[in-house]
Amino acid sequence: MIDVPWNDRAGRFSVLRLAALSLAVAPALWIAFDSATGGLGAKPLDEATHRTGEWAVRLLLITLAVTPLRRITGWTRWIIVRRMLGLAAFAYGLAHLLLYLADQNWHLDRAVIEIAVRPYLTIGFVALAGLAVLAATSTDAAIRRLGRRWNQLHRFIYGLAALAVLHFFLQSKINATEATLMMGFLLLLMGLRLAHRAGWPPGAPRTPVVVALAATLGTAALEVLWYGAATGVPWRAVLESNLVLTPWPRPAWWVLAVGLTLAVVPLVTPRVADRTRTAA
Repeated sequence: MIDVPWNDRAGRFSVLRLAALSLAVAPALWIAFDSATGGLGAKPLDEATHRTGEWAVRLLLITLAVTPLRRITGWTRWIIVRRMLGLAAFAYGLAHLLLYLADQNWHLDRAVIEIAVRPYLTIGFVALAGLAVLAATSTDAAIRRLGRRWNQLHRFIYGLAALAVLHFFLQSKINATEATLMMGFLLLLMGLRLAHRAGWPPGAPRTPVVVALAATLGTAALEVLWYGAATGVPWRAVLESNLVLTPWPRPAWWVLAVGLTLAVVPLVTPRVADRTRTAA
């Protein structure tokens, strides 16, 4: 039987793996289409560099969401897409670096100096180097060879995600809305992990509710601090913008919405799981 990425380990077609593969490939196709049709603007390399970096962070956070989803829903099959999504995040991060080098006309000496002297580039490079190590040890052979050390090594993904989001923040400059959103989602995921380590039942709706409230407040607070420190925007103005839904919800509201949605998931999971087993 031909080993294709949309099949599970038993060689059966998996809708979940096909969805993960589509999510991993779609941004690259979108960027390629815009590149061919002039949709990347006056500075196509710069725009493509930013887009690949953004998708590296998004896919990294989606990868981190797999384990909380497995715990909350009790559906273990979520785990079959984690490796694919993690490798996709690394691939977009690598493309991000290569496009940056291309934008530097492949002057590696100049690029190395830039990475060394600019903190946000240093942070991004360290995050990518760490992801490279995790990608290289994501094979079945590496898991068997490393044994317990594999889990210890791959826990670094949380720290690497924090570095990636910080890199996103530092290069966002004036408009840090999406970076704030990514940071909020990271706070939510880290909160769920800490709640699990503290022994909170993952299937109880109160767990994601409490975590969501804490992550929402943390997102709003850090956004206020960022804009106040980086741009000089009055902190009261930023705080007030987080208290209303117009003209559009601030990142903290989206973090709250996702967290509360996770609280509802356990209430509908049994019915979904039953339907999945029947379909299989």
